[in-house]
Amino acid sequence: MYRIALCDDEEVELDKTEQMLNCYEREHAEIEFIIERFLNANNLLDRIRKKNYKPDFIFMDIYMPEKSGMDAAKELRAMGNSGRIVFLTISREHALDAFSVEASQYLVKPITEDMLSSVLDKFLQNLNEMSRKYLLLRIDGKIQRVVVSDIICCEAQGKLQYLYLSDNIRLGLRRTMTEIYKMLTSYREFVRVGVAYIVNLEHVQSLSTQEVEMDSGKKIYLPRGSYHPLRERYFNYYCESSEIL
Repeated sequence: MYRIALCDDEEVELDKTEQMLNCYEREHAEIEFIIERFLNANNLLDRIRKKNYKPDFIFMDIYMPEKSGMDAAKELRAMGNSGRIVFLTISREHALDAFSVEASQYLVKPITEDMLSSVLDKFLQNLNEMSRKYLLLRIDGKIQRVVVSDIICCEAQGKLQYLYLSDNIRLGLRRTMTEIYKMLTSYREFVRVGVAYIVNLEHVQSLSTQEVEMDSGKKIYLPRGSYHPLRERYFNYYCESSEIL
Protein backbone atom coordinates (compact mmCIF):
# COMPACT_ATOMS: atom_id res chain seq x y z
CA MET A 1 0.00 0.00 0.00
CA TYR A 2 1.32 3.41 -1.01
CA ARG A 3 -0.05 6.80 0.03
CA ILE A 4 -0.16 9.38 -2.74
CA ALA A 5 -0.85 13.11 -2.33
CA LEU A 6 -2.06 15.10 -5.34
CA CYS A 7 -1.75 18.88 -5.08
CA ASP A 8 -3.02 21.21 -7.83
CA ASP A 9 -5.25 24.28 -7.80
CA GLU A 10 -7.23 22.98 -10.80
CA GLU A 11 -9.78 20.22 -10.23
CA VAL A 12 -9.51 19.06 -13.83
CA GLU A 13 -5.77 18.41 -13.39
CA LEU A 14 -6.41 16.48 -10.18
CA ASP A 15 -9.03 14.41 -11.99
CA LYS A 16 -6.65 13.59 -14.85
CA THR A 17 -3.79 12.55 -12.57
CA GLU A 18 -6.05 10.49 -10.31
CA GLN A 19 -7.57 8.70 -13.29
CA MET A 20 -4.13 7.78 -14.58
CA LEU A 21 -3.10 6.53 -11.14
CA ASN A 22 -6.28 4.44 -10.90
CA CYS A 23 -5.54 2.97 -14.32
CA TYR A 24 -2.00 2.07 -13.25
CA GLU A 25 -3.37 0.46 -10.07
CA ARG A 26 -5.86 -1.66 -12.05
CA GLU A 27 -3.07 -2.89 -14.31
CA HIS A 28 -0.87 -3.89 -11.36
CA ALA A 29 -2.87 -6.19 -9.11
CA GLU A 30 -0.15 -6.25 -6.46
CA ILE A 31 -0.25 -2.44 -6.06
CA GLU A 32 -2.65 -0.50 -3.83
CA PHE A 33 -2.83 3.29 -3.78
CA ILE A 34 -4.51 5.53 -1.21
CA ILE A 35 -4.93 8.87 -2.95
CA GLU A 36 -5.70 12.19 -1.26
CA ARG A 37 -6.34 15.43 -3.15
CA PHE A 38 -5.40 18.98 -2.19
CA LEU A 39 -6.43 22.17 -4.01
CA ASN A 40 -3.62 24.23 -2.51
CA ALA A 41 -0.24 23.69 -0.94
CA ASN A 42 -1.20 25.03 2.48
CA ASN A 43 -3.87 22.35 2.89
CA LEU A 44 -1.31 19.68 2.06
CA LEU A 45 1.21 21.11 4.52
CA ASP A 46 -1.43 21.37 7.27
CA ARG A 47 -2.49 17.77 6.70
CA ILE A 48 1.07 16.55 6.99
CA ARG A 49 1.88 18.80 9.95
CA LYS A 50 -1.23 18.14 12.08
CA LYS A 51 -2.32 14.64 11.15
CA ASN A 52 1.05 12.88 10.94
CA TYR A 53 0.30 12.19 7.29
CA LYS A 54 3.28 10.72 5.46
CA PRO A 55 2.64 10.26 1.73
CA ASP A 56 5.09 8.05 -0.13
CA PHE A 57 4.66 10.08 -3.33
CA ILE A 58 3.65 13.72 -3.78
CA PHE A 59 2.52 14.86 -7.23
CA MET A 60 2.43 18.65 -7.10
CA ASP A 61 1.94 21.57 -9.45
CA ILE A 62 4.50 24.38 -9.16
CA TYR A 63 2.31 27.32 -10.18
CA MET A 64 -0.36 27.69 -7.49
CA PRO A 65 -1.81 30.78 -5.75
CA GLU A 66 -0.95 31.54 -2.09
CA LYS A 67 2.02 29.16 -2.04
CA SER A 68 3.94 27.69 -4.96
CA GLY A 69 4.75 24.01 -5.18
CA MET A 70 8.46 24.83 -4.92
CA ASP A 71 7.97 26.75 -1.66
CA ALA A 72 5.79 23.94 -0.32
CA ALA A 73 8.49 21.39 -1.20
CA LYS A 74 11.06 23.42 0.75
CA GLU A 75 8.78 23.41 3.80
CA LEU A 76 8.21 19.68 3.44
CA ARG A 77 11.93 18.99 3.47
CA ALA A 78 12.43 21.34 6.42
CA MET A 79 9.77 19.32 8.27
CA GLY A 80 11.76 16.17 7.60
CA ASN A 81 9.32 14.74 5.06
CA SER A 82 11.15 12.35 2.74
CA GLY A 83 8.31 11.52 0.33
CA ARG A 84 9.24 11.39 -3.34
CA ILE A 85 8.17 14.68 -4.93
CA VAL A 86 7.10 14.84 -8.57
CA PHE A 87 6.55 18.31 -9.99
CA LEU A 88 3.86 18.53 -12.66
CA THR A 89 4.15 21.88 -14.38
CA ILE A 90 3.66 23.77 -17.63
CA SER A 91 7.25 25.04 -17.81
CA ARG A 92 10.83 23.87 -17.37
CA GLU A 93 11.67 27.23 -15.81
CA HIS A 94 12.14 25.85 -12.31
CA ALA A 95 13.91 22.59 -13.22
CA LEU A 96 17.19 23.69 -11.63
CA ASP A 97 15.38 24.70 -8.42
CA ALA A 98 14.32 21.07 -8.05
CA PHE A 99 17.90 20.31 -6.94
CA SER A 100 17.38 22.15 -3.65
CA VAL A 101 14.29 20.17 -2.64
CA GLU A 102 15.52 16.76 -3.83
CA ALA A 103 12.65 16.38 -6.27
CA SER A 104 12.52 12.89 -7.75
CA GLN A 105 10.96 13.90 -11.05
CA TYR A 106 10.06 16.98 -13.06
CA LEU A 107 7.34 16.44 -15.67
CA VAL A 108 6.03 19.04 -18.09
CA LYS A 109 2.28 19.09 -18.76
CA PRO A 110 0.32 17.69 -20.46
CA ILE A 111 1.16 14.48 -18.60
CA THR A 112 0.44 11.21 -20.40
CA GLU A 113 -0.24 7.76 -18.98
CA ASP A 114 3.06 6.53 -20.40
CA MET A 115 4.97 9.31 -18.63
CA LEU A 116 3.27 8.64 -15.30
CA SER A 117 3.64 4.88 -15.65
CA SER A 118 7.36 5.26 -16.35
CA VAL A 119 7.79 7.35 -13.19
CA LEU A 120 5.85 4.90 -11.03
CA ASP A 121 7.69 1.91 -12.49
CA LYS A 122 11.01 3.50 -11.59
CA PHE A 123 9.90 4.53 -8.10
CA LEU A 124 8.41 1.18 -7.18
CA GLN A 125 11.32 -0.75 -8.63
CA ASN A 126 13.76 1.37 -6.63
CA LEU A 127 11.77 0.84 -3.45
CA ASN A 128 11.53 -2.91 -3.98
CA GLU A 129 15.21 -3.28 -4.82
CA MET A 130 16.57 -0.92 -2.19
CA SER A 131 17.13 -3.63 0.40
CA ARG A 132 18.82 -5.91 -2.16
CA LYS A 133 21.33 -3.39 -3.47
CA TYR A 134 24.63 -3.77 -1.69
CA LEU A 135 28.35 -4.33 -2.23
CA LEU A 136 30.62 -6.78 -0.45
CA LEU A 137 33.95 -5.04 0.22
CA ARG A 138 37.14 -6.06 1.97
CA ILE A 139 37.92 -3.39 4.57
CA ASP A 140 40.69 -3.77 7.19
CA GLY A 141 40.93 -7.47 6.45
CA LYS A 142 37.21 -8.09 6.88
CA ILE A 143 34.36 -8.52 4.40
CA GLN A 144 31.83 -5.75 4.95
CA ARG A 145 28.39 -5.32 3.43
CA VAL A 146 27.67 -1.77 2.21
CA VAL A 147 24.20 -0.70 1.09
CA VAL A 148 24.57 1.00 -2.29
CA SER A 149 21.95 3.69 -1.58
CA ASP A 150 23.98 4.76 1.49
CA ILE A 151 27.02 5.63 -0.65
CA ILE A 152 27.16 9.41 -1.10
CA CYS A 153 30.39 9.54 -3.08
CA CYS A 154 33.82 8.02 -3.50
CA GLU A 155 36.99 10.12 -3.32
CA ALA A 156 40.56 9.27 -4.29
CA GLN A 157 43.21 10.31 -1.78
CA GLY A 158 46.67 9.04 -2.59
CA LYS A 159 46.73 5.26 -2.71
CA LEU A 160 43.39 4.94 -0.91
CA GLN A 161 39.84 5.46 -2.15
CA TYR A 162 37.31 6.61 0.44
CA LEU A 163 33.61 5.81 0.44
CA TYR A 164 31.48 8.43 2.20
CA LEU A 165 28.24 6.98 3.57
CA SER A 166 25.00 8.66 4.61
CA ASP A 167 25.53 7.86 8.31
CA ASN A 168 28.75 9.96 8.37
CA ILE A 169 31.00 6.91 8.07
CA ARG A 170 34.09 7.01 5.85
CA LEU A 171 35.52 3.71 4.62
CA GLY A 172 39.02 3.39 3.16
CA LEU A 173 39.53 0.93 0.30
CA ARG A 174 42.74 -0.34 -1.22
CA ARG A 175 41.18 -0.53 -4.67
CA THR A 176 41.60 1.70 -7.71
CA MET A 177 38.91 4.21 -8.63
CA THR A 178 38.40 2.31 -11.89
CA GLU A 179 37.77 -0.95 -9.99
CA ILE A 180 35.24 0.72 -7.70
CA TYR A 181 33.44 2.36 -10.60
CA LYS A 182 33.14 -1.00 -12.35
CA MET A 183 31.35 -2.35 -9.27
CA LEU A 184 28.86 0.53 -9.50
CA THR A 185 28.27 0.78 -13.26
CA SER A 186 25.06 -1.27 -13.08
CA TYR A 187 23.51 1.45 -10.90
CA ARG A 188 22.39 4.45 -12.98
CA GLU A 189 22.71 6.86 -10.07
CA PHE A 190 26.52 6.74 -10.02
CA VAL A 191 28.59 8.98 -12.27
CA ARG A 192 32.33 9.51 -12.58
CA VAL A 193 33.45 13.12 -11.97
CA GLY A 194 37.00 13.68 -13.15
CA VAL A 195 39.57 11.13 -12.03
CA ALA A 196 39.12 11.62 -8.28
CA TYR A 197 35.38 11.22 -7.64
CA ILE A 198 32.36 9.02 -8.12
CA VAL A 199 29.08 10.74 -7.20
CA ASN A 200 25.69 9.27 -6.29
CA LEU A 201 23.10 11.45 -8.05
CA GLU A 202 20.49 10.50 -5.44
CA HIS A 203 22.51 12.45 -2.86
CA VAL A 204 23.18 15.61 -4.88
CA GLN A 205 21.84 18.63 -2.99
CA SER A 206 22.93 21.36 -5.42
CA LEU A 207 25.10 21.80 -8.49
CA SER A 208 26.95 24.84 -9.82
CA THR A 209 29.70 25.40 -12.35
CA GLN A 210 32.31 25.20 -9.57
CA GLU A 211 31.06 22.54 -7.19
CA VAL A 212 28.62 19.80 -6.24
CA GLU A 213 27.17 19.84 -2.75
CA MET A 214 25.95 16.51 -1.42
CA ASP A 215 23.06 16.16 1.04
CA SER A 216 25.61 15.27 3.74
CA GLY A 217 27.12 18.74 3.37
CA LYS A 218 30.25 17.48 1.62
CA LYS A 219 31.37 19.71 -1.26
CA ILE A 220 33.17 18.45 -4.34
CA TYR A 221 34.99 21.03 -6.45
CA LEU A 222 34.52 20.28 -10.12
CA PRO A 223 37.52 19.91 -12.41
CA ARG A 224 37.51 21.94 -15.61
CA GLY A 225 35.09 20.66 -18.23
CA SER A 226 33.13 18.37 -15.89
CA TYR A 227 30.11 20.61 -15.12
CA HIS A 228 28.14 20.22 -18.35
CA PRO A 229 28.53 16.40 -18.62
CA LEU A 230 27.53 16.04 -14.97
CA ARG A 231 24.56 18.38 -15.39
CA GLU A 232 23.40 16.38 -18.41
CA ARG A 233 23.66 13.09 -16.55
CA TYR A 234 21.69 14.55 -13.65
CA PHE A 235 18.83 15.75 -15.86
CA ASN A 236 18.78 12.52 -17.85
CA TYR A 237 18.50 10.64 -14.57
CA TYR A 238 15.69 12.72 -13.07
CA CYS A 239 13.76 14.04 -16.05
CA GLU A 240 11.69 12.18 -18.61
CA SER A 241 13.22 14.09 -21.50
CA SER A 242 16.93 14.04 -22.25
CA GLU A 243 16.72 17.62 -23.53
CA ILE A 244 18.90 19.85 -21.35
CA LEU A 245 17.77 23.36 -20.54
